[in-house]
Amino acid sequence: METIEGVPRQALSAGPVARIAPGRRVLDVVVAVTLLLLLAPLLALLALVVRATTGPPVLFRQPRVGAGGEEFTLYKFRSMRNGSEGPQVAGGVDPRVTGTGRLLRRLGLDELPQLWNVLRGDMTLVGPRPEVPDLARRYPPEHQWVFRHRPGLTGPCQLRSRAYAAQLDGHPDPEAYYLKTLVPRRTALDAEFLSRATAWNVARYVALTVLYLLRAPWDRGPDSRGGGS
Repeated sequence: METIEGVPRQALSAGPVARIAPGRRVLDVVVAVTLLLLLAPLLALLALVVRATTGPPVLFRQPRVGAGGEEFTLYKFRSMRNGSEGPQVAGGVDPRVTGTGRLLRRLGLDELPQLWNVLRGDMTLVGPRPEVPDLARRYPPEHQWVFRHRPGLTGPCQLRSRAYAAQLDGHPDPEAYYLKTLVPRRTALDAEFLSRATAWNVARYVALTVLYLLRAPWDRGPDSRGGGS
């Protein structure tokens, strides 16, 4: 059996794929296309800033777990130093994050390339947080149901990302804390949303995300620093 750092690589027990409603898919496409067109100048500017301040590559590409446990390539603006190694989750204070990356993370701008993932159908506008494969395989079996669902650009967990990241700071094993403590909290929030995953609720979370990002520059709380994986 193939192993990851000595841990057997096991298949996810996610179960059958949970399909999203046609109306939600239409909303995904319309919003993703609209934002990609409207934000094209900003995306180009951010790409130039990342390249000028931290060098290539501009985009960070990483396998993530999609609906039914199938992997896809997630795109973000690179916020960590090249060749950085360490835990697969990042706290609010992480030495691997560049100065530019810290600002991008705090404002949520590093996530904008994922609009392309939404347009492709790898992701949806609102859903569970897209997980890295190695961590996903280590989820407790009772929480692996979440991988039946298409991951989201935003969602109830993503709106708590700064608070969750702050909780990882100082832990000797942040991955263990993440899997034991934060994953159950995340999947409980995901279950609540998915039980009412209507187009109206999707629109509500998109609006909440806009407010969350607009508040970021003035948020001086202990969980205001960008984090995540």
